[in-house]
Amino acid sequence: MSKVLIVHAHPEPKSLTSALKDFAVETLEAQGHEVQVSDLYGEGWSAVAGWPDFRQPAHPDRLTYAAESGAAFAAGSQAAEIEAEQQKLLWADAVVLNFPLWWFSTPAILKGWIERVFALGFAYGVGAHGGERWGDRYGEGVLSGRRAMIMVTMGGHEAHYSARGVNGALDDVLWPIQHGVLFYPGMEVLPPFVVYQTHRLTEADWPEIAVAYRRRLDGLFTDAPIPFRSQNGGHYDGRQVLKPGLGAGEAGTRIHLAQPGDPAEFAEPPQAVLAKAR
Repeated sequence: MSKVLIVHAHPEPKSLTSALKDFAVETLEAQGHEVQVSDLYGEGWSAVAGWPDFRQPAHPDRLTYAAESGAAFAAGSQAAEIEAEQQKLLWADAVVLNFPLWWFSTPAILKGWIERVFALGFAYGVGAHGGERWGDRYGEGVLSGRRAMIMVTMGGHEAHYSARGVNGALDDVLWPIQHGVLFYPGMEVLPPFVVYQTHRLTEADWPEIAVAYRRRLDGLFTDAPIPFRSQNGGHYDGRQVLKPGLGAGEAGTRIHLAQPGDPAEFAEPPQAVLAKAR
């Protein structure tokens, strides 16, 4: 039995996004998994990062949020709701972010959850720095060993989020979340589950969506993750720039995915290279 945390961000309990959250809970529990849900709107989560996040400020004369975040994490003096969410992340074997795409990103309440919960010393700023190593991040970190997946609903057409679509490729739109939020502290990230044109869907469309989502939930712990290159897997130089010969034939964010055409010394998935280096 595994443990799954669903972080849900939609203000309407009767929405499709909320229905998919409920479906995920029912499906995962039926598989024998233990599930917790952080319902951000339902719990009245504050999206505002500020002084209330710290019970005993270390530098009360001027707020530098990152530094104060790190001091509070180290001292165990973060706000209780932040500590509770961090404990859920440490408890989980997999994390599902469940949200609608609003203005090419998450709802503000989920962004605020990330900003407050992903504290210095917890999700970033960990590990030794030196040479080509810039700490434990992008494939390593406190949250390594966990899986993550985005479940996202949107009103746009699938073609709009294709490689030549007007909105940009979906992988690029979700890059800041999948690579910058989930992979950064060490989680393996699965391809997203996406539902397009939600405003045009009817009840008759639900069975097909449910079957597709069940298939993805069935593979939550077995499907291959997105092959992001690990920072410390030997793919980047001392400036954290991709080494020559890597990413050939690709452009944009796709150069940061391990490719079948990589030189022989980089042929293994970056996670495997990291495991051997430890």
